[in-house]
Amino acid sequence: MTQIDVIAPNLKRRLSGVTATVVRLVPLQARLIGIAATGPGLPPSVPHVPLWRVPFLPRRRRVWHARRNTEMLLGLALKTLARMDLKFVFTSASQRRHTGYTKWLISRMDAVVATSARTAGYLERPARVILHGIDTAGFAPPSHRAALRARLGLPEGVLVGCYGRIRAQKGTDAFVEAMIGLLPQRPGVTALVMGRATESHGAFLEGLKARVAQAGLGGRILFLPEVSVDKMADWYRVLDLYVAPQRWEGFGLTPIEAMACGVPVVATRVGAFEEIVTPETGALVAPDDIGALAAAVAPFLDDGARRGAASQAARARVMERFRIEGEAEALVALYRELLA
Repeated sequence: MTQIDVIAPNLKRRLSGVTATVVRLVPLQARLIGIAATGPGLPPSVPHVPLWRVPFLPRRRRVWHARRNTEMLLGLALKTLARMDLKFVFTSASQRRHTGYTKWLISRMDAVVATSARTAGYLERPARVILHGIDTAGFAPPSHRAALRARLGLPEGVLVGCYGRIRAQKGTDAFVEAMIGLLPQRPGVTALVMGRATESHGAFLEGLKARVAQAGLGGRILFLPEVSVDKMADWYRVLDLYVAPQRWEGFGLTPIEAMACGVPVVATRVGAFEEIVTPETGALVAPDDIGALAAAVAPFLDDGARRGAASQAARARVMERFRIEGEAEALVALYRELLA
């Protein structure tokens, strides 16, 4: 990098949604503008400058794009103590009222980005809504679904999936209960639960497995181990329907990833899901309403023509609204405004 115009701090070593966003976006943005991430634990593929070097960069105006309180605070410190000429952007994904401390930090920013219209509603200042996007080449419909299912050792028939961290917040139990109600009358349907339960949620997972065994559906509701990010697209491609039953979500990429693979989605009205899922691509229900969730899922399990139409609409919607290139370009346009 001959010139750094934008710095994207990532001050958290553990993998998180924010870290994943930085890792996805910065290499794309680097094709459009001089940008570098900084912080621990970033892969070599991400343009990077060591954190200790940041105060010693050649003096020029730069954008500091923070996504956490600690990153806003560090940027303010660099501007005040190291006399760096910084313009501040903060991206908010939170859908809750901010503390007084966070409000104060946000008030010092030059621009604020919200990841959804719902998120923007929790901010007490104007925000630019820029929805997340995904790699639509990596997440795409399968060329031969039956062969892929066979390779992954999955049964024939209708497959419905729910992926992600296994915990109450993610609504994994709501999905399991809905499937327990639906599957006995639908012998050709298999449900997949994939993800990891952290130690504190281990008892929650074991309780779900016990509930499935008690219902006699151990061979029909399958609990699969978490797979690496590079393998996730295949697990969407094998599905006929994806369910996102979260009780709370900041944004939520899984419906977009599923839709990009041509999979209809039934989701709850949380996060950005109301801005992602349409009647043409799936259905939306209230969170924590297992009856409504089951009622919304049933027509897609029973009607292949409906699934086919929603599959085509899902892929088309992602291509129109949720390409990661669009997210990168919108952010770079904002950077250029601030640099000017």
